[in-house]
Amino acid sequence: MSAADFKAVSYPFRVYSGHGALENLPAELKRHQTRRAFIVCGRTVSRRTGLIERMRRILGAACAGVFDEIEKDSTLPSVLKATEAARAANADLIIGVGGGSVIQAARVVVILLAERRPPHDLITQYPEKGAAISPRLNAPKLPIINALTLPTSAQNRGGSAVRDDNLDHRMEFFDPKTRPTAIFWDADALLTAPPALSRSTACSVYWRAVMNLGWTDVNPLLEGERLHAYRLAARALPRAMEPDAAPRIELCAAAFLQNRDADEGGAIVGRHWVMRVTYAFAAALFNNFPHIGQGEANTALTGTVMRMLGARDAEASAHIAQSIGAWDNTMPLAAAPGLAAGYLDNLFASLGMPTRLHELDFPRDGLAQVLEYSLKNFNADPKREFVRERDLLHDVLQQAW
Repeated sequence: MSAADFKAVSYPFRVYSGHGALENLPAELKRHQTRRAFIVCGRTVSRRTGLIERMRRILGAACAGVFDEIEKDSTLPSVLKATEAARAANADLIIGVGGGSVIQAARVVVILLAERRPPHDLITQYPEKGAAISPRLNAPKLPIINALTLPTSAQNRGGSAVRDDNLDHRMEFFDPKTRPTAIFWDADALLTAPPALSRSTACSVYWRAVMNLGWTDVNPLLEGERLHAYRLAARALPRAMEPDAAPRIELCAAAFLQNRDADEGGAIVGRHWVMRVTYAFAAALFNNFPHIGQGEANTALTGTVMRMLGARDAEASAHIAQSIGAWDNTMPLAAAPGLAAGYLDNLFASLGMPTRLHELDFPRDGLAQVLEYSLKNFNADPKREFVRERDLLHDVLQQAW
C-alpha cells in the first residue's frame, strides 16, 4: 500500500481560542438546546483559582452544578462520584475543565450516565490469549465541552483511561460519541496552571511530537500535521513556564493536531517500538505512583528506550534524529538512535526535567509493578506483543534506572 492510499475521517466540533474565549459558552449551550450544564474539574482549579466562579457567572442559571474532586489520573472512585452528582443535577451537558485527567473523566462520566452495565463490563478486555477487545457502547451520550487549563492530547478523543487500584492495568473506555462538541483554549484559563505543571505538560506534547516524526510511510495529511505539530511544540517548549498564554495555546494546537492521527490513517501511539514502549512504561509509572507526572515519566525513559530499542525500527529512529537535527544521512544509520537519545536527554535536562528513573523518587523494586502494568495497554500494544518481550522490557527498565 502506498502513502496515497488512505482514509480520513472528520468529526464535527468547534474550537474557541484566545482572550475571552469562554464567553462563547452560552452560545454553545444554545446550539445544543441544553439548559443544565454540569462542570467536572479538580480541586485545584476550583479552590485556588477564580476560573470556575468565572464560568458560573458566564453560564448563569444554566450552570446545574460543579463536581470538583476529580483526582489525578482519573481515579475510579472520583469518577463514580462525579457521575452520581451529574445524575442528581439532571445534567444535559457536561463541561470538563482542566487537563488530561479531568477531560478523560468527563468522557467516562457521560458513558456511565448512559450505559446500564457495571463499569468493568464497559472497558477493554484482556483475554489470556489473543488480542485485546473493546466492547461497543451503543447508548446515546450527552454532549461534552472541554475547557482546557493545560494542553493535552486528550482534548478531542473518544478514548479514556481511568485508574482502579484494584486492577493490574488501566480501565480503558472507548466511545467515539464522547468526542467534544466544542473545545476552549481560553487564555486566562490556560494561565491558571502553575509553571512547573505547564512545563511537564509541554514536555509531554513535545515528546509525542518528536515520536510522531518516526514515520517511514505516511499519507500527506499526516505528514503535514505531524511536521506542524512538531514545529509548534518545539517553538513553545522553552516558553511554557512564562506568564504568557501564547505558547500554551500553541501547545494546545500541537496536541490538537496530534489527536487527528488516528482519524487520518495514523495511530494514537506510533508503530515504532521506542514510542510504544515509552508510552506504556510512562502510563504505568504515573498510574502506579501518583506523584509522578506524565511529562517527567516520558523524559526519564526516552533516552534509554531510544538507545536500547531504536535499532528495531532503524529508519524511524533516523527520521526522528534527522528531524531534530541530531543526525544526517552522511552518518551511519546505526548511530541515529544514540544521537537522538543524547539530544533529547540534554534538552530535557536543560529544562530541569529528569532523564533517569531514579530521579522520580519511587522504590526500585517498583519496576516489577511497572513492567506488569505495561503488558496491558491497548494504545501501545493492541496485539499483545509485549508479553513475548517481557525479558527485554525488564532489561530496558533496569537500564533506565
